[in-house]
Amino acid sequence: MNGRLLPWTGTDGKPCYLVGDGEGHVSRLADQIESLHLGMADGLLAHAAALLAERHVARDELRYLAARLTESLRDVKRVAESRGARLPRDYGGPPGPSSGRPQRNGGVGPR
Repeated sequence: MNGRLLPWTGTDGKPCYLVGDGEGHVSRLADQIESLHLGMADGLLAHAAALLAERHVARDELRYLAARLTESLRDVKRVAESRGARLPRDYGGPPGPSSGRPQRNGGVGPR
């Protein structure tokens, strides 16, 4: 599908896309939410490092941390997918079938 992958899902959990020039209100809102997701991930990583540096941590604390890290990783992955899909092919966008660039599975596409 063409369009920008938005940093939220629909009510049914399916991805939401925005088709347009990237200059409207929804695009700006998506940019703000992406920034929020990335900032929250930074804070969570700092919290995780501090918690894991402690000698004794309760199991419930670790489970809570794992749940928040999972949520954050899901959000950051969506941001990366959205931004990667918007890169021009010349600057690292998704490789095409005849690009000769490495594919996700580690192989090289046809030349």
